[in-house]
Amino acid sequence: MTQPTHQPLHDPAAQPKGQPSGATPTHAAGQTGDDRSLGEIFSDVTNDLTTLIKQEMDLAKVEMKEEFAKAGKGAGLLGGAGLAGYFVLLFLSVTLMFLLDNWMPIEVAALITTGVWAVVAGVLALTGRKALKESNPQLPKTQQTLKEDAEWARAQKS
Repeated sequence: MTQPTHQPLHDPAAQPKGQPSGATPTHAAGQTGDDRSLGEIFSDVTNDLTTLIKQEMDLAKVEMKEEFAKAGKGAGLLGGAGLAGYFVLLFLSVTLMFLLDNWMPIEVAALITTGVWAVVAGVLALTGRKALKESNPQLPKTQQTLKEDAEWARAQKS
């Protein structure tokens, strides 16, 4: 009495080169060589799309975390520099006010010093506003993979 031999439905060693494992070879009429039902195929495509969307979200999170870390460090350093610069400007302003006091009343000297700083503040505000408008934080890797995913999805439809 001979035992029936059990052959696996999918033998990875017999997979043709150039196809990922788990992929089924396609035949001339575009039909697959497996016996999956339409529901199973739809389920597989849905699972693949779900996995793909999760991977895209993870990639976006990683990219955003990296960019926020860089921006946070830069913002902290700029904050420290801003505080130190504030004290420099404060004492420079007091020095200017006392220098102008040699030729005019202290009140007029203080008003002139305030006017100078008002002009500087306006120029800095306009420059900063322009820089913020020009910034456009994009996610280049995520955008590229999303384009590839869209192409893949279109290929699956046909």
